[in-house]
Amino acid sequence: MTSAATDYRLPIATPARCRQMLRELVRPQRVPALSGVVVLVLATVAGLLSSPLLGRIVDVVATGGEPSGLVLPAAGIALVALVQGLLTPIGMAQLALAGESALAELRERFVEKALRLPAGDLERAGSGDLTSRVTNDVAKISEGVREAVPEFARSGLTVVLTLAALGVLDPRFLLVALLAAPVQALTVRWYLRRAGRVYAEQRVATGEQQQQLLETIGNARTVRAFRLTGRQLPRVAAASSRTVGRSLDGVVLQTGFFGRLNLAEFIGLSGVLVTGFVLVRTGEVSIGTASAAAFYFHGLFTPVNTALFLLDEAQSATASLARLVGVVDIPSPPVGSGPAITGASVTVEQVGHSYVDGHPVLTGVDLDIPAGHRVAVVGASGAGKSTLVKLIAGFHPPGSGTIRLGGADVTGLGPGTVRRTVALVTQEVHVFAGPLADDLRLARPGASPAELEAALDQVHALDWVRRLPEGLNTVVGDGGHALTAAQAQQLALARLVLADPPVAILDEATAEAGSAGARVLESAAQRALSGRTALVVAHRLTQAASADRVVVMRAGRIDEHGTHDELVAAGGIYAGLWRAWSRDASRDASKEVPEESPGPSGKSGSQPPGNSGNWQ
Repeated sequence: MTSAATDYRLPIATPARCRQMLRELVRPQRVPALSGVVVLVLATVAGLLSSPLLGRIVDVVATGGEPSGLVLPAAGIALVALVQGLLTPIGMAQLALAGESALAELRERFVEKALRLPAGDLERAGSGDLTSRVTNDVAKISEGVREAVPEFARSGLTVVLTLAALGVLDPRFLLVALLAAPVQALTVRWYLRRAGRVYAEQRVATGEQQQQLLETIGNARTVRAFRLTGRQLPRVAAASSRTVGRSLDGVVLQTGFFGRLNLAEFIGLSGVLVTGFVLVRTGEVSIGTASAAAFYFHGLFTPVNTALFLLDEAQSATASLARLVGVVDIPSPPVGSGPAITGASVTVEQVGHSYVDGHPVLTGVDLDIPAGHRVAVVGASGAGKSTLVKLIAGFHPPGSGTIRLGGADVTGLGPGTVRRTVALVTQEVHVFAGPLADDLRLARPGASPAELEAALDQVHALDWVRRLPEGLNTVVGDGGHALTAAQAQQLALARLVLADPPVAILDEATAEAGSAGARVLESAAQRALSGRTALVVAHRLTQAASADRVVVMRAGRIDEHGTHDELVAAGGIYAGLWRAWSRDASRDASKEVPEESPGPSGKSGSQPPGNSGNWQ
């Protein structure tokens, strides 16, 4: 775990770029959006007829008219309610359809770009940043599209048309109603100057909190093994405290916002009532007209507050949109393609690498793997094994030195070329939700059922796949048929067979299975690696013993290298590890690799297998 996530974040788009993106997304949805607006205008106009009808009822009652005079106004009010009730959902649905279609396009662009992000950028930003964008931010925008946008349009139309209706009744009612406008305008200005910053800080704080939780929970075993609980829990608490603080800032902002709006309502309604009283007393308008004006203004409370409140939602959604567009706009590395790889050799020359300046993880590493050879790497946690294989797989450019694939420098190859040349399988594999056949075809989209079965057979998985309820068509992953850790790893190895890269790397690919599962996986891995240049980060020494050559890493350097027999005969670190492994083999042949520890002479020896958990 490093502090990289706090030093680098994925980019956030500018407001101008967000507006440009919105225009791009909405342009293809003009027809449903405009039709929705037209229908809402008709619904709103129909709804505005209810206030004059109520005013007519007031006049009939005030003048002592015949009860029959109430029939038509009452029937009109019922008809208005029916028409408005029918048209409003239709208009709202049309606007929601346009918004959902635009959002779907944005999500597709976001996911496509997220899948192509350089692994180094993701590791520096931390998975919490991307996770919060694809969950919290997408959810916030979805909420706005489904609810806020249609409601804002309806409320805005209601406000405009109601003010027009007040002017038709008597322009003086409109003038006094507008007394509330300066207070509302100042309130909105006050709010907008603060809301963007508050909600942007909320999003950042949420991302940092998720990153800390993922680091702590996802690496719980490491945290416990190195007794880092005392360091990690305060970090989680601090991140959570910042999130709560930013949320409280939002509550305070909303409270001030609505308090000022209530003042505006009081001013406007008081003006309309006083004006109506004066005009009725002078005989210039009837009681029904004054009542209709009061009904109109009172009817403005909900749409005005809704429209202004949705500015709050809009600010929050805009902050989320900026985070999504920021990822969408990250320049894609050229899929391009450097020179074709003509061989499958791997050469590492004087490679060094650091995730944090001043803290080297690799130093002066040299490694040469001829085409078709299999090399096993062993070493304690933190020795640099995973970093080395990630550099070879193209996840990061080396900090110094050179890595060559088939004689070509990886820095001159496009990411697409490196991905086609090198495949990396780790212990953290994912089973995608859907039919098992689709999961396998991620590696070779056009693979036939016979090719899928051949790949499964090669990794000893065909028998259990055939026993599934629907065979290759069985739905697996979330909500589907549950697979064991060993079965999930076999699927990953089958995908490796289907992808058929010339270079394959297994980074502790059998570590998550139990003893029996590990033996099956080791055999499956050997068959999957057949005919390929292979680099295996060994979780068990049986994997190292079967390799063409063994490399022992310690503190970011290669300490020993040679064949299994040569290293055992040399009597060094590897020999000590092998002796400890062999003593325990009769009891548990799949024990994890024991951790090196200083021997009595000061040289590295081995500790009892029971303390071997840090070899990963």
